[in-house]
Amino acid sequence: MSSNLQPLVLHAHGTGPNPYKIAVALEYLKLPYTVKLWQFGDAPNGVKGPVFLKINENGRVPALEDPNTGVVSWESGAVMNYLRRVYDPAGILGPRGSDEQSVVDFEKWEYFLLTTLGPMMGQVNWFRHYHPQKNDDALKRYEEQAYRCFGVLDGQLAKHGGSYVLPGSTISAVDLQFYPWVYQHGFAGLSLDKYPNVKKWLDHVGGQKEIKAAYEKVPKGRSM
Repeated sequence: MSSNLQPLVLHAHGTGPNPYKIAVALEYLKLPYTVKLWQFGDAPNGVKGPVFLKINENGRVPALEDPNTGVVSWESGAVMNYLRRVYDPAGILGPRGSDEQSVVDFEKWEYFLLTTLGPMMGQVNWFRHYHPQKNDDALKRYEEQAYRCFGVLDGQLAKHGGSYVLPGSTISAVDLQFYPWVYQHGFAGLSLDKYPNVKKWLDHVGGQKEIKAAYEKVPKGRSM
């Protein structure tokens, strides 16, 4: 990428998985970026506060400001696809091919994470750690759904025997979408013992330098 690019601004917090997806994509695309860390709540430095709500009226991270284009994006899937369209003309992180099946294969796994695995993991975390009253029935339901999703992912990895969610020898944005959520399985109190292909994939992806760089940089961002 051009050395004349101004750093993109990634709005994040240090604990949630979604901002890490975008940080990793920025690392793979070799884009300069800075990180601003926000807190939960409606304080001036909070994602529900008036300052951040001017950036993302939904009050969630990640959000991304790009001074090179003037574009502001939020929702991790939208941010990821913005980066792909604008900064990945070679398709490093995109579908394995330009034919319709390759595009659909990319999108179906991307949306499976965004609509199902991620939200189920989020509910497990909520009912295990944050819900004011203990609710074992709700926790059990979301644990079962998270494990069902792990099984679907494990089957996909087993089907083609590769190192990434999509068949091929290189990482894609699909892996970047999945990794931060599956990485949090321990925090969620979930085990990968019955999903050996997922465990192998997680270890392989997590060992790459771009993943490590993102996980080092985000927590060191500037607190707002």
